[in-house]
Amino acid sequence: MRPFPRLLAAAALLALAAPARAQEAAEGGPKVGDLAPDFTLPASTQAGAITRPIRLADYKGQVVVIAFFPKSRTKG
Repeated sequence: MRPFPRLLAAAALLALAAPARAQEAAEGGPKVGDLAPDFTLPASTQAGAITRPIRLADYKGQVVVIAFFPKSRTKG
């Protein structure tokens, strides 16, 4: 086998293995029902951006639902 096809095959294998490796690292995160770690994020409403960022710690002792969705107005 010539060197170029062999190199191309090795590069393709590495490219396909990278997403699988990323999934392995993500599996170590919180599980359903676990307490969420504290975080701070910018926020907005229909009226526009909120100047003060939202902190999860600000809602301690209250019920909080964290929902993730694709970016608005995209095919996401």
